[in-house]
Amino acid sequence: MGAITFFEVAAGDDAAEAFNEKRNEAQHEHGCGGDSGTIAEKDDYVVFDEPRRSEAFAIKRAHDLVNAGDPRIDDKWGPAGALPITTSTAQNGWLFFGWAND
Repeated sequence: MGAITFFEVAAGDDAAEAFNEKRNEAQHEHGCGGDSGTIAEKDDYVVFDEPRRSEAFAIKRAHDLVNAGDPRIDDKWGPAGALPITTSTAQNGWLFFGWAND
């Protein structure tokens, strides 16, 4: 099987709650049988200790990390990345991203 990148924005201060909510949504939408190419395939995440930034800037940063093959997220079986963001609706939130099995 291959791998595809995903980028998911979630509102909320707590990364664990936001991650679980996005993962549950993806499992509901795509099923939990594997190979969905979404955050549903992830069991964990790693927080990048970086300043909170705008959603648009965080998406660019996440693309840069994926394209550079950052070892923290460069495995479709490994954890997702998590960057702290300010969402487009001015809420605190998280950008979850990485590779997922498809």
